[in-house]
Amino acid sequence: MPYDIKKAAVLGSGTMGGGIAALLAGIGVDVILMDMPAKDTEAGDRKRNSIIEGNLKTLRKMRPAQLLSDADMSRISVGNFEDDLDKLADRDWVIEVIIENLAIKKSLMARVAEHIGDHTIVSTNTSGLPIHDIAEDLDETFTRRFLGTHFFNPPRYLHLLEVIPHTNTDPDLVDFIVEFGTTKLGKGVVIAKDTPNFIGNRFMSMTGSQAMNYAIDNGYTVEEVDAITGPLIGRPKTATFNLNDLVGYDIAVHVARNLYDAIPDDPQREVLNHPQVVELSDYMMENKMLGRKTDGGFYKMKREGGNKELWALNLATREYEPPTKVRFDSVGEHRKKPLPERLKALIMESDDRAGEYLFHHHAFYLAYASNRVPEITETIVNVDNAQKWGFNHEMGPFEIWDVLGVAEATAQFEDAGYEVADWVKTMLDAGNATFYQYDDNGIKVGYYSPQDETYVSLEKDARVITIADLKAQDKQLYSNGDGNIYDMGDGVLLWEFTTKGNTITAGFVEAGNKAVDMLEANDEYVALVVGHEGNDYSFGANLQEVMQSGSDDPMTLIGEAITALQDLTLSMKYSSKPVIAAPAGRALGGGAELIMAANAVVAHVETYIGLVEVGVGFVPAGGGCKELIRRKVNPVVASNSDPHPPLRSVFEAIATAKVGESAKQGKEIGFLAEDDHIVMNRSLLLGKAKAFALAFAKTYQPIALEDDPVYAAGRDQYSGLMLGVAGFVESGFASEHDALIAKKLATILTGGAVAEPTHLPQQVFLNLEKQAFMELAMTPKTMERVMHMLTTGKPLRN
Repeated sequence: MPYDIKKAAVLGSGTMGGGIAALLAGIGVDVILMDMPAKDTEAGDRKRNSIIEGNLKTLRKMRPAQLLSDADMSRISVGNFEDDLDKLADRDWVIEVIIENLAIKKSLMARVAEHIGDHTIVSTNTSGLPIHDIAEDLDETFTRRFLGTHFFNPPRYLHLLEVIPHTNTDPDLVDFIVEFGTTKLGKGVVIAKDTPNFIGNRFMSMTGSQAMNYAIDNGYTVEEVDAITGPLIGRPKTATFNLNDLVGYDIAVHVARNLYDAIPDDPQREVLNHPQVVELSDYMMENKMLGRKTDGGFYKMKREGGNKELWALNLATREYEPPTKVRFDSVGEHRKKPLPERLKALIMESDDRAGEYLFHHHAFYLAYASNRVPEITETIVNVDNAQKWGFNHEMGPFEIWDVLGVAEATAQFEDAGYEVADWVKTMLDAGNATFYQYDDNGIKVGYYSPQDETYVSLEKDARVITIADLKAQDKQLYSNGDGNIYDMGDGVLLWEFTTKGNTITAGFVEAGNKAVDMLEANDEYVALVVGHEGNDYSFGANLQEVMQSGSDDPMTLIGEAITALQDLTLSMKYSSKPVIAAPAGRALGGGAELIMAANAVVAHVETYIGLVEVGVGFVPAGGGCKELIRRKVNPVVASNSDPHPPLRSVFEAIATAKVGESAKQGKEIGFLAEDDHIVMNRSLLLGKAKAFALAFAKTYQPIALEDDPVYAAGRDQYSGLMLGVAGFVESGFASEHDALIAKKLATILTGGAVAEPTHLPQQVFLNLEKQAFMELAMTPKTMERVMHMLTTGKPLRN
């Protein structure tokens, strides 16, 4: 049976259900969000669906935003379990996201089965209940289309999607959901077996419990554990205890205690039942010490002397204590090494308290992982990916084990009492020294299969292009330390940023110019992609480079840097061959200007674009002001419509440093064009950008700069903009320096406030941008803002 998803229903309107509905609506799916009807109401009552409507209001306000765009709300309708189950008949996918109670889930699923169509896919979003138990009383035709789809919260942002088929699930349906989840929802999909808590939550509970047990048994503090179980070992800043505060400690306890009863045959399950941890957990639950949602868990924010301080819980006394500086000799010695070297040094070679903790934590973690394959999933790859995609770990357990040295680590683990699975020893005895096979360039090409007792080829998605692969294939053509250029194949070049924070430096611009020159000069090349694999696209100009240059004439340096960036953006925009931006993450200031300089954009959905220069006392000067007018105002003038509304929206976007909360919002503001492409899955971004570049190159028609003037609205529109600014100053919402910046911005956007509306060459706007930037750079208040940003990382209002 061919499957397709254009209409869906989400049953359960809480945080998770609302988040799934928002994600589906964001990709264009028509969604009905259902829940219980309000108490003491009957069908037709105005307040019948007030529970769902209230949850939708909360969803709209949530930060970080769950909706990709406010417009997505138009694709979400509401209903309830009493009156509206008949609406499930035309749904392609029904996702149940109600309370984790087997009896309640089974009851609802029996009712759902009576109303769905013969093509409808049904899944449960349970985080650990057995899928086969939920389906046991339902007929075979229903269970063929039934499976588990475990999203992680919040669904928009967390990459992992666990797909859990049961014995009767249609294999074609599993394949379809994997592909839909990967390409349409942008998820990293792993297939888990129908075992308690699947993969992600099984490991979260077991390793999280061991981390806390070892701390209590050996006198480690909350701060010590979190200092060494976060970024130091390739995990998020939330580390161990702070993660419990973020998730909600009651949830972590509930999951762990349910898991204990569900895994009677797991030899390690007693880590979930440590007497002192159970006693501490009961105390924290009774006293509502649940984390951030109760303003106190393992940490509590306190005000001392007018300043905020994050106090940590003393695990022995159960009192909060002032923050302390945590220092370990091994951490100081190894923290700057690359992660693989750092892990080996800390875990295998350090004998201080940090090394001892990390050795025992990883010995348990890695040994436990070996004993769960193939029990909970077929491959070690699924285990590694679940940890990386579900919890933002840089490396999975088997990848870590490889860098530690499998044979050496295995011997030490077992000497310390951590039993490793027999299949690992079989692997080593056969002369296989690592869990993964690597080619001569260090790229993974295979993995060890315990079932086959040999290596299996690691299948790679042909749509995925990685910079590591390009390097391994000797495709790097140029590097100056601030940027690299690669041959992606088929005549497409890639310009990668490599500066810290991908900030714009002189070397950065030099690499960009080289990329455009190579594109123009060689008939072999047909397009250029501008992108990379970093977390953020670009934070704009490197102010620190200028401030610390030591030049006797910094203003000249600033002027030269502005001219160089402007020239680069023009050479990109008016290249004879297409330049495609492939952004992801934050693209701020000059980073946004680089995106707008491209001829087209293929953006990851989680791209946050904004011209934020006013936050440090400047105006955009790399063509950003000019480009927004060209995009937003030029078309309106061409249609003989009033230019004031789009002009004001451009002015407000820049003056308020507005940043799109998704690529879709970037389109609404004007940073992206309506026909620019949005990619849901980050791993597919460079591959999609290359494919688009090849297709676009066949029809691309370059335009000459002189044939592309920009509308100058003139002094009347300038006066209108400034009238609004004066009102903000009078009401106290803007300072005098804010007003000065706004005045210069209004001057730029109206073409220098020319006497009459007209079209002007782009260079006029660029000159105005540069002039305003340099004039502001000489004001004391802008310099105060710059220094405050450099020293604190936060904007200053003065």
